[in-house]
Amino acid sequence: MVPFSPQDVPSTPGVYVFRNSSGDVIYVGKAKSLRKRLSSYFQPSRKLRADAKLRALIKSIEAYEILPVKSEAEALLLESRLIKQYHPRYNVDLRDDKRFLHICLDLATAFPRLELTRLRKEDGRLYFGPFPRAGALRDTVHFLAHHFGLRTCRPRVPDETTKAHCLSRAIKACSCPCSGDVTTDEYNSRVQATIAVLQGETEGVIEHLETEMMQFAAQKRFEDAARVRDSIENLKGVCVRNQRTFTRTDLTQQHPPPPDGIEPLREALGLAVPPDVIECFDISNTGGHLAVGSLVCFEAGKPARRNYRRYRIKSPEATDDTAMMREVVARHFTRRREEGRGLPDLVVVDGGKGQLSAAIEGLAAAEIEPIPILGLAKKQEEIFLPGQSVPITLPRHHQGLHILQAIRDEAHRFALGYHQALRRRRIADSVLAEIPGVGPNRQRALLKHFGSVRSLRRALPQAIADAVPGLGPILAQQICDFLHDRRPGHPSQKSV
Repeated sequence: MVPFSPQDVPSTPGVYVFRNSSGDVIYVGKAKSLRKRLSSYFQPSRKLRADAKLRALIKSIEAYEILPVKSEAEALLLESRLIKQYHPRYNVDLRDDKRFLHICLDLATAFPRLELTRLRKEDGRLYFGPFPRAGALRDTVHFLAHHFGLRTCRPRVPDETTKAHCLSRAIKACSCPCSGDVTTDEYNSRVQATIAVLQGETEGVIEHLETEMMQFAAQKRFEDAARVRDSIENLKGVCVRNQRTFTRTDLTQQHPPPPDGIEPLREALGLAVPPDVIECFDISNTGGHLAVGSLVCFEAGKPARRNYRRYRIKSPEATDDTAMMREVVARHFTRRREEGRGLPDLVVVDGGKGQLSAAIEGLAAAEIEPIPILGLAKKQEEIFLPGQSVPITLPRHHQGLHILQAIRDEAHRFALGYHQALRRRRIADSVLAEIPGVGPNRQRALLKHFGSVRSLRRALPQAIADAVPGLGPILAQQICDFLHDRRPGHPSQKSV
């Protein structure tokens, strides 16, 4: 079992990850105090008193990682996402597909309303969250809708039929856009004020609630005062300024390894100088389509994002991953040579012998003298070096290996993100081309004004009509309706 030093672990909230001798994640847990929780696992008496399952877990621990966060709520979110990502064998409570709630607003509608959803989609809607406390979140959404007079009815465009069945109107909890009591602009101002509160600007609302609470207490209406007090606490817990949300969580991405592994990595690879500057290449594509390459850079063991680069594959001969790797490496180092910039201490490519050979060919095509380079094969974390048929395998707890894993995973994330962005853009562009009455000129004008189909989907009909001369309010409304109907997840997009 791995040695444990309490002084090396902070007494802060966070998530801890246990790995076995093969490097597999076997358990993910959260703690209010990482030091206390981890200390409880490594006490000698724990091996004797714990149940059989816990004893087996403790015996299997070969390495651990800690991920400090700011709060217990954030730890809960991160723990859940890591469990879904790694599927540890000793986790059972969170291995189902439970998802935390989000708040979403569809700003493409004339009168947006607050909605709750467990799935965060690329559908143009505005999302907040996720939030681990479902009860507090539901109460907060109910309060905000009431406080700002937002509608809670489900129709996309409320009308007189909606008004006839509305209870919120009867208790004056809605601004009633269905009956024309509020204009689109006035309602939009209410929506923007709600968004500001969800982004953490709660001072004015909380001050109003505290005054109301004191008035109820002075009138000895203690139940009403307690209700307002709960609303204040819920607001403070849900509407946190600059609250971090994890949309794509990876151990190395969120918490890159310390530079302690630089020297061990130099020794393991037999390098003449410490690899303070490491660059890594990766390729992402779907069956050869929308192929892209990424370059990420680590300096002193940490990401240097100013040096990140991404590439579209241009050569028609680049039909597989190795040819794509050759092209990206050649293009990058050719430009680097032409600009007179220095070379990295180490180059890493994601892959085995084939990718490594392609990268070496790319360096030769760029007329770069031989520099330290290796291929890192993901399955067994084997390190392939030029001219060596047998790969190097470092222990899973080796600090140098952790740096290589971190930069490889970051390159993969960066390449995949670019590839997915191109896919979304192609899908969006094709959707825009299908709108009746919107030709190429109007498509270009709309994209130039709004920047993307996603922003266009959020716009109100009047804003669309004003953006393109001669477009008109009727066609603008048709554009809004079309984009809404073609939104991912809309019932019209489901197969029959």
